[in-house]
Amino acid sequence: MNFSILIHETAEVFARRDDPAQRPGLYAPIGAYLQALREAGVFVGGAGLEAPPTASVLSTAGSGWKVQDGPFADTKEQLGGIIIIDVPDRERALEWAKRFPAMPGRKLELRANLVPPHA
Repeated sequence: MNFSILIHETAEVFARRDDPAQRPGLYAPIGAYLQALREAGVFVGGAGLEAPPTASVLSTAGSGWKVQDGPFADTKEQLGGIIIIDVPDRERALEWAKRFPAMPGRKLELRANLVPPHA
């Protein structure tokens, strides 16, 4: 069963990505976490996301799409990345989510992925 771990971060955490002095301390624990997922055979995929000002939001406008500057919601935390894992149940997904490196300004959201109708 696939679950998505959505990583929400504050502007301060996003700013650390661009600081060469802070970047290693930010990414090394995440790299170790991803390696643990791979070694356990539960890693499906994922991606880090660029900062919220790079987002575009598409909304319906008549029969087409209207494009606006993003992000979708103007909140304190923004989506910073996503990791998809394949585990037997929600309890295992929560166990893996709790192993993600914790830090001030970071929150996680865990959701089960939809199963396609043909599966």
